[in-house]
Amino acid sequence: MTADRPPLPPFTRETAAQKVQAAEDAWNTRDPHKVALAYSEDSVWRNRSTFVTGRAEIVELLTAKWAREQEYALRKDLWAFDGNRIAVRFQYECRDADGQWWRSYGNELWEFDEHGLMTRREASINDVPIEEKERRIHGPRPEAERGQSFPLA
Repeated sequence: MTADRPPLPPFTRETAAQKVQAAEDAWNTRDPHKVALAYSEDSVWRNRSTFVTGRAEIVELLTAKWAREQEYALRKDLWAFDGNRIAVRFQYECRDADGQWWRSYGNELWEFDEHGLMTRREASINDVPIEEKERRIHGPRPEAERGQSFPLA
């Protein structure tokens, strides 16, 4: 039996925004096992050019991702929603093993089951090298900034 993971679809603007913030909070922990619990056992992902299915493969992908992407910090922004689907835009910053900082811009399409678990995630992401002094995202979002959009550039 699957436990519900509220908020549940169909989403309202408020519940879709809650789902987006919950995802941002989880991803900023950089804990692959915690993050994977938001996805159904058979969740299907496209992350850039990588395709994975199921929680075990999600954990494997995220473990490798956060080993490469050091000091990862993310901001997500609700773009649109309808029924059991949510569209998100996001930015994150990290540095690689050589010390190069990156800002990554992306869009995600999410689809949820009746229990509020994500069954499908499609992410398109572009990376831009930045100087450390250009960083805008430093750790998890402060409480005072929740619900606010972030600048594109």
